[in-house]
Amino acid sequence: MNMEMIEAAALRAMGAVRRTPLLSSPFIDEIAGRRVLVKPECLQETGSFKFRGGWAAVSALSPELRARGVIAYSSGNHAQGVALAARRHGAPAVVIMPSDAPEMKIGNTRALGAEVVLYDRRSGDRDAIGARLCAERGLTLIKPFDDPQVIAGQGTTGIEIAEQAAAAGVTGGDVLVCCGGGGLTAGIALALEARAPGLCARPAEPEGFDDVTRSLVSGAIERNERGDGSLCDAILTPSPGQITFPILRRLCGPGIVVSEDDTLRAMAVAFARLKIVLEPGGAVSLAAALFHPKSIEAETVIVVATGGNVDPLVFRLALDRFGDGS
Repeated sequence: MNMEMIEAAALRAMGAVRRTPLLSSPFIDEIAGRRVLVKPECLQETGSFKFRGGWAAVSALSPELRARGVIAYSSGNHAQGVALAARRHGAPAVVIMPSDAPEMKIGNTRALGAEVVLYDRRSGDRDAIGARLCAERGLTLIKPFDDPQVIAGQGTTGIEIAEQAAAAGVTGGDVLVCCGGGGLTAGIALALEARAPGLCARPAEPEGFDDVTRSLVSGAIERNERGDGSLCDAILTPSPGQITFPILRRLCGPGIVVSEDDTLRAMAVAFARLKIVLEPGGAVSLAAALFHPKSIEAETVIVVATGGNVDPLVFRLALDRFGDGS
C-alpha cells in the first residue's frame, strides 16, 4: 500500500468521482473555538466516501474478473458504493448485508442493481457466506476497508484535502476522520504524508466502538466487545484491519471518542449551519471538532463528514432533540 496506488486510483477516478468542496461557517468556528473546514463526502456519489473505494477496486479489475462479478459485505455505504461502481462497469454485484441495516440502505443497494443477501449479524457469519458465494460463482471480494485498492480509492480524499488546504492557506492542523476499520483514515494519512505533511489525520469514533483509538494507545490491534448497539452503524467494525492499522499507527495522531448525543447534536449543527445532511456515523468527526476542544491543539481543523445516508426517523430525532445545535 503506497502513494503510487492512490495516485493511480485518482487518475482512474477522473470524471467518475466527485471532488467535494471544503465548507465553512462562522457559527461553527464559534462553537469549536477555532477555524473548522468541513469536507462533505455526504455529497459524494451514493451519499458517502465509500464510492471512491468501490470505484477504485472495480476499475482495477481485469475485464475477465469484472465479467464474473464482485461481492462485498457492508451495512450500507460500502454496499452502495460497490453496487454503483459495478453497475457502471457492467459487472454483476452481490452484497451481503446485516438484516438490521437501515432499510433505506438495503433498498438503495438493490435499486443500484446489486443482489442483496441478508444475514443475522448476531448468529450469522458473513465471511462464511461470502466465501461460499465466491467459490460457487467465481466472484471477486471487495473488502470494506482492509483492501489495498479500496484504501487507495479512499486516499483520493486526502489528495483533494491537501490541494484544497493549500488553496485556503492552511499548512498545518488536524484532519478529523470518522473511523471504522480505518480504510479512509489510512488512505488520507498516506496522501497527507506525501502532499501535506503539516496536516495530521486523526480518527474519530463513537463511545463503545473505539477500537482504533485504543489500538493507537496500546500499539496493538484491539477489538470492540460489541458488534451493534449504536446509531453510528456506518462505522461499527470489530477492529482495525491488518493492512490499515500499521498505517494508522505510523501516521495518525490520537483518536477522539464522542458520545451519541454529541453526534446527534453535530448532525443538527451541520444541517442548520452548512445545509448538509449527515448520518450519525458521518457526523462523528464534526462532533469531535465541535464538542471536544481540549483534545485539539491545532488552530485549524479539517473535518471529513463521511456520509449522509441517514434514516429519516434518526434525522428527525437529531433535529427534535437539538434544534440548530447551538
